[in-house]
Amino acid sequence: MPLAGRSRWIFRAIAVALAGVFLASVARFYHPGYGFTALLGLPQDHAYELPALRAIPHIDYPPSASYDGQFYAQLALEPLLRNPDIDRALDQPPYRARRILLSWTAWALGLGRPRWIVEAFALQNVLCWLLLAVLTTRWLPLTSARHLALWTACLFAHGLLWSVRFALVDGPSLLFLACVVWAAEASRPLLSATVSGIAAMARETHLLGLLAQPRPAGARGVARLAVAVAIAVLPLLIWQDYLFSIYRTGSVTGQNRFTLPFAGYLGAMRRMSIAFWHDPFTLGSLLPFCALVALSLEAVYLTWRPRPAAAWWRLAIAYAAIMVMLDPTLWNLGSLTRIVLPMTFGFNLLLAQHEGRGFWLWFALGNLQLVPSVTVWY
Repeated sequence: MPLAGRSRWIFRAIAVALAGVFLASVARFYHPGYGFTALLGLPQDHAYELPALRAIPHIDYPPSASYDGQFYAQLALEPLLRNPDIDRALDQPPYRARRILLSWTAWALGLGRPRWIVEAFALQNVLCWLLLAVLTTRWLPLTSARHLALWTACLFAHGLLWSVRFALVDGPSLLFLACVVWAAEASRPLLSATVSGIAAMARETHLLGLLAQPRPAGARGVARLAVAVAIAVLPLLIWQDYLFSIYRTGSVTGQNRFTLPFAGYLGAMRRMSIAFWHDPFTLGSLLPFCALVALSLEAVYLTWRPRPAAAWWRLAIAYAAIMVMLDPTLWNLGSLTRIVLPMTFGFNLLLAQHEGRGFWLWFALGNLQLVPSVTVWY
């Protein structure tokens, strides 16, 4: 076998081994009799659980360790919100209900059976991670050490692993967004718009997938773009109208997530830098600081090397803009890396095209969030 062909198989074998490490890490959360419910972050207080969930043996956590996956898992048991008990089970019913897609898919995968639905919801992120691992090779074929490193950084980014660990909507949403770009690059704009609309049902900011649409050329191009926008927005509008019929409120946005540009960012930079300066060797100060530095440098790189012709650059820079406008309450390790996950993904895909010197320096600094990734499973 030629040396190049042999190297290609070595890189693929390493990628398969890394996927095996990922699956082994997930398998640690399986408990006989309880399945993978440890991934859901369910709280110890059962008073607010749906009766269907209460009847299913599951692992739970103290309030400080529970997480948002608990809400969407319960939505999967009542995907049309017909049971009034669902309102007691959710912290913000209209807001959580808007992100309904993964609850619907879990209900379908579980064939409407509560125990199966809960297991399906817990494992959806794992399936989406595996599909994303394959799809990413479209942009990062495993033919070189550089591509293997970038592929690893994409798949083991802190935000993506956090989504898997707590069965959140961000990992599957990223898979849909990658499909949006794939369809746009394959000159299938209407398919791309359709998937954008589907992705927005999991996380509304993924309507930004419309940025993957090609620039309109002439009247026909403008008309096609208008149709694409309508296709993408329609599913969310219909579902929001359904929610209005239940909650009778025009606001289903949840708490305010944005503030003045750079207000939250500069406050977080100051807070995390002071904590790191005073105690650099504790995980509580080191890990958030690494993530903040990495995300900051990703945004700097995207701004410094603009590539408006690339769909991934347009998406990544949009999420960089979102990052600097986030409310200070969202500047924590668990939330921040998930919210701007498309920026991290786009940064690594675009870095593959970096010419000249400095690639490995940008890679190392822009992916410092791989340091806190190691702690996700513990």
